[in-house]
Amino acid sequence: EVQLAESGGGLVQAGGSLKLSCTASGFTFDAIGWFRQAPGKEREGVSVLSNTDGKTFYADSVKGRFTISSDNHENTVYLQMDNVSPADTAVYFCGAGFGVRMEDGMPIIKSLYRWGQGTLVTVSS
Repeated sequence: EVQLAESGGGLVQAGGSLKLSCTASGFTFDAIGWFRQAPGKEREGVSVLSNTDGKTFYADSVKGRFTISSDNHENTVYLQMDNVSPADTAVYFCGAGFGVRMEDGMPIIKSLYRWGQGTLVTVSS
């Protein structure tokens, strides 16, 4: 079955930490990462990992606070979110496909193949 299964969302206080997980199965890809959509806003790139060369890409707004990593054996990608703020409140989606580029300070997967169902992250002030 082709799917991206996310977990780890929830409620966290400002300044706290949260870790999201996404496990891919049933398809191949060379780029996988996290995107988010806040209420009334468009979906935006947060962080992407290129499996081709191991490079990581981050949105300007999360650099130094969020860390993307992977467990290739389990085909799982993680997003460690530290020092979160209410501005980080959003539904976080895992996405996978082929190729990565930066645009307007945010990572984009050039050929997006699959989205996960999303997990809600709420940061309280």
